Amino acid sequence: DSSKNGLVNGNIYPVPDPRFPFLGVHFTPRMDGSIWLGPNAILAFSREGYKPTDINVRDMKEFATFSGLRKLACKYFSFGVGEMYRGVNLSAQVAQLKRYVPSLTVADVRRGPSGVRAQAMDDSGNLVDDFVFDNGTGQLSAHMLHVRNAPSPGATSSLAIASMIIERAEKQWPHAFQ
Repeated sequence: DSSKNGLVNGNIYPVPDPRFPFLGVHFTPRMDGSIWLGPNAILAFSREGYKPTDINVRDMKEFATFSGLRKLACKYFSFGVGEMYRGVNLSAQVAQLKRYVPSLTVADVRRGPSGVRAQAMDDSGNLVDDFVFDNGTGQLSAHMLHVRNAPSPGATSSLAIASMIIERAEKQWPHAFQ
C-alpha cells in the first residue's frame, strides 16, 4: 500500500546472524517511493529459478547428491523449514517484518520479484564467506582468473575488492602490468 511508504525513511537492516548468508528481513526504500521488504533465503529448485514453479530436475539431483548441502540442511533443518514457510505464507513473513515496523499489516504488502543468489559451500556444509579465486582447468586456464562467490551486488562494485582482484592479477600475470 503506497500510503504506508512514509513509515520507513531509510534502510532498515537487522544485525545479521553470522551463521547464515543473508541479512534477514529488511526494508529497502526505492527511487519510486515504494519499499521492498524481505528477502528470505530459500533453496531455489533451479539455478535460474525465479518462481516457485521453476524446477530443473538435473539441478535438483545435483543439489540432493552434494554432501555439503545435506549436512547444512541437517544442521539448520528447523531454521530452513521456517524460511520455506515464510516464503509461501505472507502472514508469517509480515510477522517477522512487524518486529521493525509494528503497524505493518498483510494488507500493506504484496509479493514482489524474486532473485537468485549463489552461495559457495564446501563439502562439509560450511558457507564460504569470501571470494573464491581460481583459474579453471584446460588449455586456457593460465589466462583466466575466475572470481566466484560475490556475496552481494554492492561487493561487485567495491573499489577495495577491485584492488584485491588487481593484486591477484598482477601476481598471476606480472608481465602484463609492467
